[in-house]
Amino acid sequence: MPQVLNIPTMDTMNDDEFFAFCEANRRNGMHFERDKNGSIIFMSPTGSIGGSRDLEIAFEIKFWAKENKQGIAFGSSTGFTLPDGSVKSPDVAWISRARWERVPPAMRRKFAPICPDFVVEVISESDNWSEHENKMREYMANGCRLGWLIDPAEQTYMIFTPNNTNPEKRPFEVINGGDVLEGLEIDLRTVFEDIG
Repeated sequence: MPQVLNIPTMDTMNDDEFFAFCEANRRNGMHFERDKNGSIIFMSPTGSIGGSRDLEIAFEIKFWAKENKQGIAFGSSTGFTLPDGSVKSPDVAWISRARWERVPPAMRRKFAPICPDFVVEVISESDNWSEHENKMREYMANGCRLGWLIDPAEQTYMIFTPNNTNPEKRPFEVINGGDVLEGLEIDLRTVFEDIG
């Protein structure tokens, strides 16, 4: 479960200071996000199985993105500054090439000021559904077009869209990227079957 660090000086960091803070601590294996109020959220490292699960789904999306060439896929260590001022780093993200190219190159080097078109969050052993559901709703409120919330332990998932921020849990099956990631199909049953 992520922990919020309530240290007043951290809440007043500007974007450059927050980026420098994250970079300085990244070498120590620490990972942070920031909510829209400026509070710093410490994200604990993912366990071994969780890390493998994140990589499995990221590989599938990265492979599709390289073949499709319509956008850029990003891994779990990538931070994005959303329109509400929060800084989030989903387990997997994808941004259309046209939108990405509108971000000035200098701003791409830090936490790019853009909300991904597509995000994936994979629930680990220490996470819970409600926190991740709220995070998905935040993505949708900031302009994300599609989000997958996946729980490998329960073998269930949810699909979030701007028009459906209260989706039902579904059992693992073949899911697709709809009109956001055209042609992407992933069988969640096989992606996560050999991890443990």
